[in-house]
Amino acid sequence: MNPALIERLQAVDRQAESMGRGERSAYLKQQAAELGMSLATLYRKLEAVAVKPGRKRRSDAGKSELSLDEAKLISAVLMEAMRRNGKRLMAVRQAVEMLRANGKIEAARIDEETGEVLPLSESTIIRALREYKLHPDQLLQPDPVSRMKSEHPNHCWQIDPSLCVLYYLPRHGKDTGLRVMKEEEFYKNKPKNVVKIEQDRVWRYTGTDHASGTIAVRYYFGGETSANLCDFFIYMMQAKQDTLKDPFRGVPRMVMLDPGSANTSAAFKNLCKSLDVHVQINRPGNPRAKGQVEKANDIVETAFESGLRFTEVNDIDQLNGLAERWMRYYNGTQIHSRHGMTRYQAWNKIKAEQLILPPPADYCRELAVSAPKEAKVSPDLEIRFGGRVYSVKDIKGVLVGQKLLVAKNPWETDGARVATFDADGHETWVAVPQVVFDEMGFRADAAVIGEEYKAPSHTESQQHAKELDKLAMDAETLEQAAAKRKGKAVPFGGELDPYKHQEDTLAARNTLYIERSGQQMDYNRMEVAEQVLSKVEMAKLLKPRIEAAGGDWKQAVALITKQYPDGVAASQLEAVFNQLKTAGRLKLHKTA
Repeated sequence: MNPALIERLQAVDRQAESMGRGERSAYLKQQAAELGMSLATLYRKLEAVAVKPGRKRRSDAGKSELSLDEAKLISAVLMEAMRRNGKRLMAVRQAVEMLRANGKIEAARIDEETGEVLPLSESTIIRALREYKLHPDQLLQPDPVSRMKSEHPNHCWQIDPSLCVLYYLPRHGKDTGLRVMKEEEFYKNKPKNVVKIEQDRVWRYTGTDHASGTIAVRYYFGGETSANLCDFFIYMMQAKQDTLKDPFRGVPRMVMLDPGSANTSAAFKNLCKSLDVHVQINRPGNPRAKGQVEKANDIVETAFESGLRFTEVNDIDQLNGLAERWMRYYNGTQIHSRHGMTRYQAWNKIKAEQLILPPPADYCRELAVSAPKEAKVSPDLEIRFGGRVYSVKDIKGVLVGQKLLVAKNPWETDGARVATFDADGHETWVAVPQVVFDEMGFRADAAVIGEEYKAPSHTESQQHAKELDKLAMDAETLEQAAAKRKGKAVPFGGELDPYKHQEDTLAARNTLYIERSGQQMDYNRMEVAEQVLSKVEMAKLLKPRIEAAGGDWKQAVALITKQYPDGVAASQLEAVFNQLKTAGRLKLHKTA
């Protein structure tokens, strides 16, 4: 279209927009005839030149007819019906139908024109799940991760045992060499075949130094056990045969493992406690936490175990010898992508104060086997452990009668260490000194009787008790508190009303209960006769009163005898006394 035609068509479009429906049709037919084209062609050309306003955003955009609570319920059903490998077994439509049938959700909307309740479509529900961030595709995404770093070599080690699925060493018959496991014969889903070779399967223990990336690997029989784990950890710490070619050694500050039974065993934890190594057990289902050692396992499989197919190995010691040679080669020659050095070059940057040399391997094994024991604190602030006495007076917060966890000190033959906790709740082990006794069995540092006195230091609980004593007696010193207690002073100056809370509670509630009508129960009514006082009993009761009033008791007795020969009811005694006072013949007067 030429510019003149475009300008004419735009003018026609503007004019048509200002007309009504009937007028517009007649006008467009007229313009089509003038332009020498059909009405359909005119419509098509107007569509091409017309300037259309942008589409308005819906007022309800971003809102959903499906409530958040219903979306959560649908999402929970979809996630529960999922396999552990993440495969979804239930469709959204199926989950919604099931929940509707059980009356758990409505998932419906109301038609504004008809008022009819209409069920939401599957696409609408799926869109709502995504808007709420509750769709399984969104929930199954990996959690955001934080990159972690180590401060120096031997700061953190990671250990991961793994079953060597390709190779095993049969320990029966004449065949003692390493062989490839045939998949058709020992397929992992055939339990009977797996049981046959369970004790002969080779387990690979792989460890890494987090800072340098140094890889250590060793093979074991017997599966994933605490004994194998402790042996491998001790192997990693010990100096190798030629430290100039294989420098990796020392005690790490911490070690990270998965929550397996062997990894959380008492033997391994006790070994680490005695060596001041913090054990970090990762949360289940979080492989990224020790991704470095997972990658190291893959490197060992591809760079070392792949070559075992082409050689003959007679026993596991020979296999470990080949593994050690591979470690020297790989750690000493292959460049690590993170720091741009070989792993041994990076590890060798460790400083003297960071390289903690371990005790001998035999001693480490003893630490792993002997579990810490509890020891009770005596009034002398001492404990007995291993046939010796140790002082714990310098342990912060120690109490008499408290039970402490004690273990051997790996650097002192006769030493001991006590488990304590820092401000963050982390367990630490503190060395405690041994108490030395003289030939008479006395403590060498005890005070000499009659010459000196060494007051024992107050424990934290004793100090608190003294402060509380002064607080309760409102005293500045312990002497003032003792004086107030001796004087039976009321604690806290009598300012505490022990029943104030009851009064406040009743006043605040101000509860009045509605009076309920009751029904009297039947009971056995007994006739009770009133007591009749004899003349003697009347005399005993009235004589003191008559005489106290100054009256003549003899005259009163005569009147009683005459008028009440048979006695009188107890309730009438007061009336008799008043009659005696007012009788004409009885004159009552007080003696001087």
